[in-house]
Amino acid sequence: MKKALLLSAMVILAACNNKPKDPKAELADLKKQQSDIAAKIAALETQTGKTDSVKLTDVSVVEVKTSNFTNYVQLQGKVDAQDNVTAYPQAPGTIINLYVKAGDHVNKGQILAQLDNSVLKQQIAQAETQANLANTVFQRQKNLWDQKIGTEVQFLQAQAQAQGAQKQVAALREQADLYRITSPISGTIDQMDLKLGQAASPGATGIRIVNADNLKVKADVPESYATRVKQGQDVLVLLPDANDSLKTKVTFAAKVIDPASRSFGVEVKLPSTKTLRPNMTAILKIADYSKANSIVVPLKAIQKSEMGDYVFVNEGGIAKRKTVKTGATYNSQTEILDGLKPGDQLITAGASDVEDGDKIKVVQ
Repeated sequence: MKKALLLSAMVILAACNNKPKDPKAELADLKKQQSDIAAKIAALETQTGKTDSVKLTDVSVVEVKTSNFTNYVQLQGKVDAQDNVTAYPQAPGTIINLYVKAGDHVNKGQILAQLDNSVLKQQIAQAETQANLANTVFQRQKNLWDQKIGTEVQFLQAQAQAQGAQKQVAALREQADLYRITSPISGTIDQMDLKLGQAASPGATGIRIVNADNLKVKADVPESYATRVKQGQDVLVLLPDANDSLKTKVTFAAKVIDPASRSFGVEVKLPSTKTLRPNMTAILKIADYSKANSIVVPLKAIQKSEMGDYVFVNEGGIAKRKTVKTGATYNSQTEILDGLKPGDQLITAGASDVEDGDKIKVVQ
């Protein structure tokens, strides 16, 4: 560098001096200038405290170690009750009695509301009268037949009429039951859409019953994960709103892809708890791949090229490039299948600033 500065100075001075000089005087002048430049260079070197040297690149390194690696398929779902139904009237009519209100606990088969069935009651009363008469006639005809009085035809006709009348009463009573709303499950009244005097009809207005002691998480899985998500896999359930989490199993995975959404449903049963409610947001992290003693490195340390993935390692203060074969990546951590071994000093921060063979300085 000293020789280059001297040569540049000499060229500049020569170019600036257009008048011819005496060779001896010109040589003396140049030597004086050379002495001055050398003195300045020495002074600057003293001030900087260093001479020309090779640049060192600051990097951070981590020691490559083996650990357990698990890859997850992460989905968003919601909490739902396994028993969450709405009880509707099975026949149109006017509400004349409500036996429950929102928040009440009910049992399976309990009557929740009564619709007006007064016309049917009259028909039942009339049918019961006819049935009683037919039964009386049959009993008398039977007594006569037992005494060998009368014909068999008369006995059979009386018997048929009595049985027919009883069936008619039973049919009317079943029809009257359609005007009652009963609970199909045991649970809590979560929503009441009926009022006294209101005209109700099947499928229009009803009473929702939820069994909050029997909950599950439902989620839709994209078709691309069809081979990775199966029933029985380990799953981590995160419940942000309840500040809770738990580890369990996938209890159900649908076999059919929905043609509209191109997804399939999964379900995870939850333990009974008072902190969870239907429609809460839930995050499912389904473990689809796990391997012990894996080499896992930060994703940011891996670089890509046309020749494949590679990393840099520190070998005695020199950056060495190594081609690697990568596996699964989860949470910014990538599994290395080939190319690194435990104990290697992997360059992380600063890896993009070095080339193979560069001198490096490891900093914290």
